[in-house]
Amino acid sequence: MRILVVNVNTTASMTDSIVAAARSAAAPGTEIVGLTPTFGADSCEGNVESYLAAVGVLDVVQRYREPFDAVIQAGFGEHGREGLQEYLDVPVVDITEAAAIMAGLLGHKFGIVTTLDRTVPLIEDRLLLAGLDRRCAAVVASGLGVLELEEDPDRAVAAIVARATEIVRDRGVEVICLGCGGMAGLDEKVREATGTPVVDGVAAAVKLAEGLVALGLSTSKVRTYAPARPKRLTGWPLPA
Repeated sequence: MRILVVNVNTTASMTDSIVAAARSAAAPGTEIVGLTPTFGADSCEGNVESYLAAVGVLDVVQRYREPFDAVIQAGFGEHGREGLQEYLDVPVVDITEAAAIMAGLLGHKFGIVTTLDRTVPLIEDRLLLAGLDRRCAAVVASGLGVLELEEDPDRAVAAIVARATEIVRDRGVEVICLGCGGMAGLDEKVREATGTPVVDGVAAAVKLAEGLVALGLSTSKVRTYAPARPKRLTGWPLPA
């Protein structure tokens, strides 16, 4: 089984970290291939960057020429999952939704700790669109930018733990979700500090993707994600 794990930003070192976390979660025999968009922002922290990422992810996936069995979009709260589902005939898993689905199996209410406060509405909207918002008690910011997560992991863990502890105490949260692909691999440290289950969206997405492939299931093509009608798409695919 081959799963493409696509970073939404153009920072290759972050792709490497995400891929490492995905491989740690993957079953024997699952090949994880990391992809980085060729254009876009070096970190996605707003709507313009997110919409650029949606096109960048679709572009890099359609350029990949080897067979694959599933795709993971490794951006928390980002746009574009629907486009991938329409374009592809294999399962597509978004890490935001994967984390929320897993968290909903572990407790009555979950909370998400993300990066900057400006990303909170994007995550809330993604949960609402996916019908997963009712189980979410809080989406809060750590105050760190995406690239700061790599620059100082210890500071990142401390900031995440502080906000996680707060929402467990004050907001009825029973499960914590790490709200950024760049937080992949930090779940164990946060779990130890908070005493709550902690879901890393990348790892959750890998297990969901593996399960869908093993069950022979993929996106319905009956209506919403049916293949696009034949027509001229000016400028697409993008020039090499």
